[in-house]
Amino acid sequence: MRRREFISLLGAMPAAVWPVRVHSQQDGRMRRIGILERGPEADRLIQAQRRALLEGLAKLGWIEGRNARFEVRVVAEEPDRVRTHAEELVGLAPDVIAVGSLVTTRALLERTRTIPIVFANVGDPVAGGLLKNIARPEGNATGITSQYQSIAGKWLELLKEAAPNTARVALVFVPGIVAESYFPSIDAAAQALGIKAIRTPYRSAAELEHALEAFAAEPNGGLLMVPPPPSHHRELLNQLAIKYRLPTVYSSKDYTVDGGMMSYGGGSIEPYRIAATYIDRILRGAKISELPVQFPTKFELVINLKTAKAIGLDIPPTLRARADEVIE
Repeated sequence: MRRREFISLLGAMPAAVWPVRVHSQQDGRMRRIGILERGPEADRLIQAQRRALLEGLAKLGWIEGRNARFEVRVVAEEPDRVRTHAEELVGLAPDVIAVGSLVTTRALLERTRTIPIVFANVGDPVAGGLLKNIARPEGNATGITSQYQSIAGKWLELLKEAAPNTARVALVFVPGIVAESYFPSIDAAAQALGIKAIRTPYRSAAELEHALEAFAAEPNGGLLMVPPPPSHHRELLNQLAIKYRLPTVYSSKDYTVDGGMMSYGGGSIEPYRIAATYIDRILRGAKISELPVQFPTKFELVINLKTAKAIGLDIPPTLRARADEVIE
């Protein structure tokens, strides 16, 4: 990210976020805060997550150019670039690094066991191998996540409830980015529901189109996007699902708002606001072991009835009644 663009983003934030705590900087030292994000630079979700983090830090008194310097690196679905940017950030020796996915957190932990890392939206950090004790993290990473591991089976249950004829489900994911720890729960749910789960990896838009075209050649199919969902193929995924009349379930509401059929999961923005409080505490001297991992307390079921109608599906009234939000 260009530094000029980053400062422009800071300047665009509401003035209400800028009041500074007098005691926010006790030693007069400029703090360096690394930020490693996964997704297209211009994606609205990436922008919203970063804004939530920066606004949270500003409210706590950490201001770019005054007492903090932010080093931002953004990578798309490219494992090699993830490793490169992780190495760059670690080489800058920041006071703390904020990171927004499982794969980027792993890349940082492979390069430092001393720089504090605050993660968001990594799924289950224990199942993902980031740490062993969520109550008292034993290493240099902690944070706020948006999913429990067991939720993966619920995605298939909801898909089957929405489209009872579903017999096959494409488990769509990006190799090297996917949180593999979701697969056991998905496979167990598929067996219990009598659904054939077909792993469907892809690395490009062309591969995704080819894979779903081949999958849709047989009837009674559905689609499950295994987290983390790639930001830059959101529109294409939704278009292909409608084209091939595939009922689809996501872990993120953002996909449903943009035309996906259904989603179930924790919020993707709030973890960044909470992450700002952890970064603040670390900069004031707190140890990682004093900052337990936080999990979501609420999951939202969102259903897009317009999309369901577009693929010829009538969502059962009992499922619609349980939805936290219905898009009509």
